[in-house]
Amino acid sequence: MNTALYKHMMKIHFKGMFNYAFGSAFYILLMFWLFPSFAGNNEALNDLIKSLPASITNAFNLGSGFGTVEGFISGEYYGLLLVLIVAIFCILFSTGLMAKLVDQGAMAYLLAAPTTRGKVALTQAAVLVTGLVTIMAVTTLCGFAGYALFIGDLSAFHGAAYLRMNVAAFLLFFAVGGIAFLVSSLANDEKKALGISAVLTFGFFSLDFIGKLSEKIDWLRSLSYFSLYDPSGIIVGEAHIGLAWSILAAIGVVAFAAGIVLFRRRDLPL
Repeated sequence: MNTALYKHMMKIHFKGMFNYAFGSAFYILLMFWLFPSFAGNNEALNDLIKSLPASITNAFNLGSGFGTVEGFISGEYYGLLLVLIVAIFCILFSTGLMAKLVDQGAMAYLLAAPTTRGKVALTQAAVLVTGLVTIMAVTTLCGFAGYALFIGDLSAFHGAAYLRMNVAAFLLFFAVGGIAFLVSSLANDEKKALGISAVLTFGFFSLDFIGKLSEKIDWLRSLSYFSLYDPSGIIVGEAHIGLAWSILAAIGVVAFAAGIVLFRRRDLPL
């Protein structure tokens, strides 16, 4: 990795990373602030959820119900909103770190320095992963802060389950970011890289979502790595996190490694 390039890129992109981290922090604090207003109607809400078809509760990650703040957060935030926020971050930042530089000709200036293509690609990957770590770290810390501020005694908070949910989210986005980085490493056109990354990301997300709607098409979920991310299952202790986490981590590592290797070997436009 090129340390000087890493520092330079972090200086350029830190504000953007912070904006996404701030947005995630705002929404999770909002969820904790809203929970007490739902808590008084927990029984009615849980009865409503039980009356819904299993496909609907699965699709919208409502399986853990609203009985606890962890269940509420897993369904209302980690199940959809966080996925959309950080998936967009992965797509935009991976494209900005690789394909955009190639498209605008700036990559040629980076490669003119005394460094190698492999080191440049590895450095850009490290910047993207740093952004993911920053967003998830801020989100996790704000979750604990939100509980302390709006709910009460932290000793009653199921912190271990909450941490596991955040680890699962990070590994999902590590896989999403890796695939987007691979696409961007192979693209000469910024718009094309954005389009392909978006289609792949939200295509896999849609396969998982649609597969939850009916047992007849449940097999669609096996085609999507998003099926390995189950925040509600983690909260209620039903998720098989060992295998799921290993697969997500492997997808991310392989995709990032492939992006670095293929970028090193490819022909760049003059």
